[in-house]
Amino acid sequence: MHLTHLECPRCGDQHSAEELQNLCGCGSPLLARYDLAAVAAAVTPEQFGLRPADLWRYRELLPVADPRFVTTLGEGWTPLLRAPAYGQEIGIPDLIVKDEGLTPTGSFKARGAAVGVSRARELGVERIAMPTNGNAGAAWATYAARAGMGATIAMPLDAPTICRRECVAAGADLRLVDGLISDAGRWVATLVAESGGRVFDAGTLREPYRLEGKKTMGYEIVEQLGWQVPDVIIYPTGGGVGLIGIHKALHELRELGWVEDRLPRLVAVQSTGCAPIVRAFASGESRATPWADAHTLAFGITVPAPLGDELILAALRESSGTAIAVEDAEILADLRDFAAREGLLLCPEGAACLTAARQLRAGGWIRPGERVVVLNTGAGLKYPETVDVSGVPTV
Repeated sequence: MHLTHLECPRCGDQHSAEELQNLCGCGSPLLARYDLAAVAAAVTPEQFGLRPADLWRYRELLPVADPRFVTTLGEGWTPLLRAPAYGQEIGIPDLIVKDEGLTPTGSFKARGAAVGVSRARELGVERIAMPTNGNAGAAWATYAARAGMGATIAMPLDAPTICRRECVAAGADLRLVDGLISDAGRWVATLVAESGGRVFDAGTLREPYRLEGKKTMGYEIVEQLGWQVPDVIIYPTGGGVGLIGIHKALHELRELGWVEDRLPRLVAVQSTGCAPIVRAFASGESRATPWADAHTLAFGITVPAPLGDELILAALRESSGTAIAVEDAEILADLRDFAAREGLLLCPEGAACLTAARQLRAGGWIRPGERVVVLNTGAGLKYPETVDVSGVPTV
């Protein structure tokens, strides 16, 4: 393992990677740092293609030292699917979807759970707790069960029912909260504080290793494109761990010398019903203020006060990217149009990225001929209510 330490991006303090860590004392999430010179000496890009098709192919850039602690269900190496029909319609012929719906538990959250649970297991954690909008809780409950670890999951009452069922099936201690993910987070914080160290807080960005699993989406996009970067990567942004992770991966690849200096422009997509990052980006702020009365059918991005706001906004600005909010009605329309043209049913969060791509191309921000990668973060089948079948005739 080439993990050297944990670093605070806000105050610069360094922390040991050999001890359990949550936030820095200044309140910022911590980032895992590696000896990249040693990684470059140990492996070349060509060698990854000889390894199994999962995210652990990038083991030199992941935080688990002992392979005995790796907890896996085969996650990662999801396909890049070209979307020529829909892309041509919206003026982006080179439109590509990375379909995370094929990951175990049906969403990209399995990446963070696999690496986060593996490292927690290596550091001696016996029970994790976390708030969730649904998919992350389902993933962490599943991987905790795989690792022989306990899990307490708190999710809003309005979260997708399938995620609730996944948690129960995995044997988790599931608690339903009448409110938003922020309310679930307060409940978990109390539980952790009262546990006397017996429960580890694995909430979004409250431990440093979920991010390391999510960053492998960035590695895969680049490797799958022949070690070339696209022009634009569009990401549905709630807690924003995936966007932060992709940004981190791209910078690591550039420091390794495996990609050229030019990196993709990153786009954070939110709903008009919950857009704290879009508002902060537009006003030039470095922090986002909490969004009042948050609501959207793209439930996974209903995060009124993301802990990683500074990191999200920094990633957008450093990449010359942008942030855009889209309407629920347009998300549904694009979801159905895309499915009819391309044969792929996206989750609402993934469909929001299509709406963003269409609007950004129409406004000229996405230029003619650019290669655009959209992240579909979950399986559309988890959200059957997005397709209305009430008018289907009986014969």
